[in-house]
Amino acid sequence: MTLSNNQRRKMKSAARLYAVQALFQMEAIGQTVDRVIVEFEDHRFGEIRDDIEMLEGDVDTFRALIEKAVDEQARIDQLTDRALVAKWPLGRIDPTLRALFRAAGAELIIGDTPPRVVIKEFVDVAGAFFPETKEPRFTNAVLDHMAHELLPDGF
Repeated sequence: MTLSNNQRRKMKSAARLYAVQALFQMEAIGQTVDRVIVEFEDHRFGEIRDDIEMLEGDVDTFRALIEKAVDEQARIDQLTDRALVAKWPLGRIDPTLRALFRAAGAELIIGDTPPRVVIKEFVDVAGAFFPETKEPRFTNAVLDHMAHELLPDGF
């Protein structure tokens, strides 16, 4: 089966959302990277919840984000910390946002996607988790700072 560019884009977007959920789950219950990858690929991708079918995620994007976020967590956390104001260290940030910053930081480090696309995609993910709040704008500001530090020539 050949996928259209639009289908591929939607699958990558879904993979980003799933990566945030998986990273959150790993932190919340101490699940290993291998176990969370298997759970999401076998049970969460395309899951039907309340008669709503979840999108299939792009497996390669999902795995790359999770693995890079785990491998580079200290670097990503330091990068995120520098983007936050002094009164809000990473440890005080909502765990969902912490997972989001780790997934986005991983994608920025991988460097295959333009920084503006990464920022937009993860601001959309923030909006999915935090509708009608200021978190998407906050996410935009933090990711913009991170992207400019990591990829100053990417803008």
